[in-house]
This record gives sequence, structure tokens and C-alpha cells, in this order.
Amino acid sequence: MKYYIIAGEASGDLHAANMMKALKKSDSKAEFRFWGGDLMQNVDGKLVKHYKELAFMGFFEVILNLTTIVKNLSFCKADIKAYQPDCLIFIDYPGFNLRIAKWAKKERFKTHYYISPQIWAWKESRIAAIKRDVDKMYVILPFEKDFYENKHGMPVEFVGHPLIDAIANRNPVDEDSFRQKHKLNDKPIIALLPGSRKQEINKMLSLMLSVVKSFSDYQFVIAGAPSQNPLFYSSFIENKNVFFVENATYDLLSISHAALVTSGTATLETALFKVPEVVCYKTSWISYAIGKRLVKLKYISLVNLILDKEVVTELIQGSFNSKRLTKELSSILDGRNREELFDAYHELEAQLGGPGASQKVAELIYSSII
Repeated sequence: MKYYIIAGEASGDLHAANMMKALKKSDSKAEFRFWGGDLMQNVDGKLVKHYKELAFMGFFEVILNLTTIVKNLSFCKADIKAYQPDCLIFIDYPGFNLRIAKWAKKERFKTHYYISPQIWAWKESRIAAIKRDVDKMYVILPFEKDFYENKHGMPVEFVGHPLIDAIANRNPVDEDSFRQKHKLNDKPIIALLPGSRKQEINKMLSLMLSVVKSFSDYQFVIAGAPSQNPLFYSSFIENKNVFFVENATYDLLSISHAALVTSGTATLETALFKVPEVVCYKTSWISYAIGKRLVKLKYISLVNLILDKEVVTELIQGSFNSKRLTKELSSILDGRNREELFDAYHELEAQLGGPGASQKVAELIYSSII
């Protein structure tokens, strides 16, 4: 079978690559053409456009690059038509993918969507387009199945979360070698995951690092984002107890004692590595006020959303300050709070469906088109 896959972000590249490996097991004659990244390219097939060419973040950047985006949409449609795939597979990236899905449905291509847009958080109105244009939806969060089926009457398949596979399939790191390579000392590690965008990192790190002097028995290690130049972080590494590692977040988490994490997928990754964490988030008051009106959620971290209770502490906006951060970090370094977190993390992993998401989605896609 011929598969045309569109993944517009780094996370999509990872999950699509694992899905492609699984599809090759189910379909020995699988052929791939895709928009994605290096990980997909390492599996097989033809890379049409790299996700780095598609990374337009924020309202104003999208407006400035509108001509490029329109050209990409036109080019993508022509490329799909020329390739004539047996199946189109969209990986998240809704702004682009839902537009292609609308066109593809009219052209009578089979449309499969792996990793649902987070319409349960905002832009719920997109459900109409999804019901109209997507033949099969594969969701990765347990509450998404209830959202689609019970609230909107659209059957979906819950396949489990691919992060479990991504973490399980990684090569384990030797702790002594890792510490030596990155010039870390023997103190327990508190990992700092401040996000991936410069503005976000600046805001998060300045506050995260404000508590360093209160925890002299630990070392703080910043996880550098692949999208940022390592030199950008140099101004933050002034304290002798602060270190930096580049593009090695999973290895760092695997040997960390605790973590301070900016909200997003990183909160779930940290939990799956069984690292006690405090979730932090701060933006401008205008952005926060707008967000509060648009996003109707009880929690901001995926850990709490999935378990439907506050398991990890969330410090948002005004509550994200040095005094409160010191208190909450102290509470997870040892004692009862730490043990309760470990129990909750095991419950979380069970709810996420265990390993095998990539294989499940591959089997479901293949069986639906043969």
C-alpha cells in the first residue's frame, strides 16, 4: 500500500516514525511519501518537506508567512494527487492538516488522523470539520474517546499514548558516563525543562533559577531545547550549581531526582520517567486573560487532566513565584508526597493503555484499507 503522511512538528516526526516502523511489519509492501523530519526519513520513503520549513508559531508569524502557507497547501494537494496514495495519515498539526483533509475527502482519498487536535481544550468548533472530513480518528488520551463518542457522537479508536513506546524503546543511559560527559557532580539532579521558545525560556528559567541557593545539596540541570542554540543558555549558567545539557532531555530525566517543568507534553514525559515534578507556567497578563476565556480546563498539565485530579502541583501566573516554588519543590524531594506521586504515576501509565500504541494504530490503519 502507498501511504502519504503529514507531520508538521518534531513530536509528530517521532510518533510518525514509530508508526511507519509498525506499518512495515503489517504491510511488507508499504511505500511512504511524507512531510516530516529526520526520524521518518531514517525509516523509509521520500521526504517531501521538512517540518522545520513549516514551523510558524503565533498569530503574527502566521500572518507574515501567509503566502508561504497558501503555497504549501497548493503544493501538498498537487503532490498527493500525483502520488495517488491508498491512504492519507495526518499526525496532529491541525491548522494545516484539517485544510488538506477537507480537500482530500472531496477527492475521495481515505483520510486517517492519528493524534487528535486538542479540540477538547479550545476550538471545539473544529469537530464539525473532523466529523465531515476524517474517516478514522485514532486518539491517544483516554478522556478523548469519551469526548468524541459521548459528547459529539463520533466513533474513534483509543490506541494508547505513543510516548510510552518512545520511552521504552530508547537506549538506557549509563549514569556515570552521562555525568562525566556533561561535567556534572555527584549531587542529586533537579532537572529544569523551561520550554522550547526563547520568550518562554527567558521567563521560565529566570524564576526557576531563583530558588537554586535554597537547595545547595542538589544540582540544577537545564534541558536545552533542540530548536535553540546552546549559546542562548549561557547567561543562565552563572551559578556554580547550575549546568546545561543539549538535546538529551530523556537521558537527563532518567537520572533526575525531581524536576521543574513548563506545562505541555514535557509534564507527561517527566511523569512517565517517574520523576516527581512541579509544573510551572507564566505568560503576559493579557495573554493569560485571553487564554482563560478561550481554554476551559480544570488543569493545565496532562498528568492532572488524564487522572482528573491534582496530582502534580501547578504554579500558574501569580502563584509561580520564588517563595511558593521553594515550598513546592521541597515537598517532593523526600517524604510522603514523593511516595504518593509514584503511586499516581503508575495509575497514569495504566490509564494511558500501556505500550504498543504505534503497533495498534498501524494494524487498524492497514486492516481498514486492505
